[in-house]
Amino acid sequence: MSNQKAQVSQKASKAAYRWDMVFAGAMLMLCFGTVYAWSYFQVPLMQTFGWNNAQVSLVFSLAIFFLGMAAAVGGVILPNAGPQRIALIGSVLFSLGYLLAAFALSLKSLALLYIGYSIIGGTGLGLGYVTPVATVSKWFPEKKGLATGMVIMGFGFGALFMSKVIAPVFLRLYDGNLVNSFLTFALLFAAITIPSSLAMKDPPERALGQSKQPNSSNSRRQKQDDAKTAISLSLRQASKDILSKRFLVVWMILFCNISAGISIIGFQSPMFQELIINRNPSSTAEALASMGATLIAVTSIFNGVGRLLWGIFSDRFGRIRAYRLLLGSEMLVFLLLIFTRSPLVFAICACWILFCYGGGFGMMPATISELFGPQKMAIMYGAVLTAWSFGGVIGPQITAYIKDTQPSQAIKISFIVGAVFIAIAFLFSILITDKKK
Repeated sequence: MSNQKAQVSQKASKAAYRWDMVFAGAMLMLCFGTVYAWSYFQVPLMQTFGWNNAQVSLVFSLAIFFLGMAAAVGGVILPNAGPQRIALIGSVLFSLGYLLAAFALSLKSLALLYIGYSIIGGTGLGLGYVTPVATVSKWFPEKKGLATGMVIMGFGFGALFMSKVIAPVFLRLYDGNLVNSFLTFALLFAAITIPSSLAMKDPPERALGQSKQPNSSNSRRQKQDDAKTAISLSLRQASKDILSKRFLVVWMILFCNISAGISIIGFQSPMFQELIINRNPSSTAEALASMGATLIAVTSIFNGVGRLLWGIFSDRFGRIRAYRLLLGSEMLVFLLLIFTRSPLVFAICACWILFCYGGGFGMMPATISELFGPQKMAIMYGAVLTAWSFGGVIGPQITAYIKDTQPSQAIKISFIVGAVFIAIAFLFSILITDKKK
């Protein structure tokens, strides 16, 4: 009887711990998602250091590029290296990126800012992004959508955390000093992400009803050999699918949706402020910055919630059908933005675009699993995230180039480009149908 009670108590403890894993994963994603608040610093960096739109936005673009590439690599090595190690490396690199960014700003070195924040920090972002979702899903075989959705929402809320909580507080504390602010960000993120990454663990063999396995060194070595064999086999199988028409279509859908949406993320604050100035030229710089930060915060909520709600919608109506609805509605919103000069309409449209942007990410894991099979999920999902890398560079850089070369028509032309990207994605979605496994 006492043995049964001990087993029940152990199972309850493990069941409680998995919710701690969700919390730790959400905290990691919350910090990593602060990259989406980069537009908050776009204007201050330009005014302080004399850099143009393209130069400052390239910091964000390169960070997203290395995020996607590192996530692709992380998806391959995660099963063998283990979640704790990968998450810890990602957390350290991410925090180091902010530390080097502070040093770069103190030297007024744009090149060092690219190396620190974009390359090193972006690599940490990618390794950290892929780990919590894959790990938490193992602890919730019966509630994958709920658990992973809660974790992924954290990334969407990162911009809210940065733009309305920590950035205003520290910039006010340091009288607008960006160097001290970025240094404090580095220390704060290290204090949150490193302990959270240490909590990332795969479930034990007997967790949540799994069968007990011999706990011997031979058994552990056999499991490691089996894992390496499975990774090698999955790589060979996935390499064929990566060259298939189906993967190209899915990759293009994600790439176009990201290219359009991330150009809004990277410039929503300065665009919003420009529209306000046109309506009210007497607006103060402080008021404009506050309103821009508010927009970032609100759209980040839609970005986070969209990852969960579109995923739930696609569970019922099918992934590709959901993508068609998402892209069709998003295209209409971009067309509306071309003709509006109202800050309120812009804000509402930006919220819907970010809702769809997050939804594209939220539906992609299940889409990949259904189209290519769960056994190749990690590798194929990592491969499709390279669309994030290229979209994160191309979208914002097009917008930055337009703002630098056609400032009077920049907003209108940028929305036309966004509408074209979404129209291309919608056309690609017609070329594919759901494939149930």
